[in-house]
Amino acid sequence: MYASRMFAIVSSVAMLALGAALLAQQPRVPADPGRALEGRYQLTYYPWWDVNRGTPFPPSMAFGDPSGQLRLLNKSGEVQTTDHPFFTPLGSNGRACITCHQPASAMSLSVELIRNRWADTNGKDPLFAAVDGSNCPDLVQDKEESHSLLLERGLIRIALPWPPVAASGQRVTPDFRIDVVRDPNGCNKNPTSISVYRRPRVVANLQYIALPTGDTLMADGRERTLQSQATSAALTHEQVSAAQGLAQLQQIEDFERQLFVAQQVDVLGGLLAEPGGPPLLGADNVARGVSGVGAVPAAGNLIASFDPWRNLSATNLAIRQRSFRESVLRGVDLFASREFRLADGKQATCATCHGPGINHPIDIGTTNQPTAKESPELPLFRITCDASAQPHPQLGRTFLTQDPGRALITGKCADVGSILMQQFRGLTARAPYFANGSARDLTEVVDFFDRRFKIGFTNKEKQDLVSFLSIL
Repeated sequence: MYASRMFAIVSSVAMLALGAALLAQQPRVPADPGRALEGRYQLTYYPWWDVNRGTPFPPSMAFGDPSGQLRLLNKSGEVQTTDHPFFTPLGSNGRACITCHQPASAMSLSVELIRNRWADTNGKDPLFAAVDGSNCPDLVQDKEESHSLLLERGLIRIALPWPPVAASGQRVTPDFRIDVVRDPNGCNKNPTSISVYRRPRVVANLQYIALPTGDTLMADGRERTLQSQATSAALTHEQVSAAQGLAQLQQIEDFERQLFVAQQVDVLGGLLAEPGGPPLLGADNVARGVSGVGAVPAAGNLIASFDPWRNLSATNLAIRQRSFRESVLRGVDLFASREFRLADGKQATCATCHGPGINHPIDIGTTNQPTAKESPELPLFRITCDASAQPHPQLGRTFLTQDPGRALITGKCADVGSILMQQFRGLTARAPYFANGSARDLTEVVDFFDRRFKIGFTNKEKQDLVSFLSIL
């Protein structure tokens, strides 16, 4: 059974201090955050923002998460949610945009929050609507196993037309054949559509992601603007009968563009957005853009941004706080400088694919066999490229995939498995990771890339990378 509530195990004094910190614009942290907070509030209750809640969306919110505290900044100030299209159900199933983009999960959805919501509502919340909140609509809907992909991996079903349909409405002629090898949920019986399962994306920090230059959105890049994305989401996930008007779409876009989210406090590292600290950290710094272009700057700027922590021996830090920050610094250097060879033979670092302005689909191996984690609960497809088609760069003309990714939009065999990578902000508040939820925590993320590219990280190096990722 899933726990219906998760509460912090803290003393009354610590609870009062934590409550004050959660409500403050700039939370205060004890002089030794490791001693005061380590292991104390990983099990904080995660609140749910209901549709039609009616209360204003405040300028700032803070939430406990497994590694400390997340901060969400509403840069334009308080937003009235009554009749606002982001917070109001527009279709027939009771959902609104807020249903799948919750503040406590960095404007995405963590599995922990999903499980709590199932327990609190006995599976009746609109999140679990049969259309795509269950493994398949024709399953018995009041059973947990019918929603296992959402409850265990945080996945929403995405049904896409096959063959693909271009934005113009014209059918795309694919250059490969797709055959269903495994269909554990029974939702790939219709030859005119393909059902795959993906994580909700973060609706925040979008000035770095959704630039007005035609950059693509969603895991497969099928949307080019926030308004087209909002329209598609309403028609499919909310089951509206007609597209929203331009005024509603503009309201949604305006709201999404002024949201910024980042980790604010670490249980060991302390206040991350402290005065004079690394300009990369904290939602306020992200909103101000002081870290440079991009939510995570280019390698050189990334390393330089942590200079305020470089001389830790001269600062009055508790032992555990200093040790954690030293781990972060090593992780930063590894992320920006440790070279390894990509599948195409080119040399790269983590920052190569996770730097500013990189917003195009890449096959990192999370969905295509043999590199993808074996997931018998997901569908499996056989891809056979046409003789005249450009084959997949690494896998050739015949191979297996759990999700064809970008190829379901372009119809190109070479695009099978390519996915637009997620941003890194608020990571610890929204596990699991990868588009298919195959990594339960950040350690599994690092382990995957270490195996995938044969990098050879030591256990200490893996922990250093996790320390860095957890403070973003």
